[in-house]
Amino acid sequence: MDLFKNNKVINWHDHVWLDDKGNLDERRLELTIKAAYDTYMDLIVSSLPVLKGNPTPEEFRHCNDVQYQAIKKHPNMMKGMAFINPGYVKESLEEIDRCINEFGFLGIKLYNQYHISNPVVRDVIEKCIKLDIPILEHAAKLNYKPELQPFTSNGEHFAKVASLYPEGVFIHAHIGGGGDWQWTLKAIEEFPNIYLDISGSVCDEGIIEAANSYIGSKRLLFGTDMSFSSSIGKMLGADISYEDKVEILNNKKFEKYLMRRGI
Repeated sequence: MDLFKNNKVINWHDHVWLDDKGNLDERRLELTIKAAYDTYMDLIVSSLPVLKGNPTPEEFRHCNDVQYQAIKKHPNMMKGMAFINPGYVKESLEEIDRCINEFGFLGIKLYNQYHISNPVVRDVIEKCIKLDIPILEHAAKLNYKPELQPFTSNGEHFAKVASLYPEGVFIHAHIGGGGDWQWTLKAIEEFPNIYLDISGSVCDEGIIEAANSYIGSKRLLFGTDMSFSSSIGKMLGADISYEDKVEILNNKKFEKYLMRRGI
């Protein structure tokens, strides 16, 4: 673990969750924080998405309130990404302002309610460009039928929106989240404003090496998405240079988002 101990580690993709009563699941939060300290992480950037259905403004506001509650419990270890449902355009834009300006969140989190290239998302993207904040989007190239998440974005959707908005900053979530990750790398290779986090429980041999070869360490971000052991193991075992590993653990292009909040 010297790689983690001796370098700055920013985890750009993890989560807090609600308990059975709809409140912050404090037990899971404390386990996550303990794991972060035990593995020498410096910061977790977290969100609380609604995984099923079409969440209302009241629901996504509650999610962000709970995320902020978690941050207040661990301000030295945790920052947030604002979860919104872009189908509620006006309410989503207002919630982005609230979370960025009042809560100090670093960006936004989109889940599987819409493909990122759907025109309904454009107002949200333009808002994020104006605020100069990144968009972390749940993603995978699904390879089974019927698709359980038919509106999950894949590399083709990212390529379309990155071409339309070259000034946007898009994070394709969890290359190890399942599906055809090699197809994903080919789809996003030519778009420098698409970044990729290495999280996900899938730890196929060569996954980090291929990602580094296709898009380079300057477009890769460390993340866990609740799979600490998998993500850490992928980094420790990857056959890439030490310098590339250090770059992934703390991507220099994303330091400005941290510096705005004094991190």
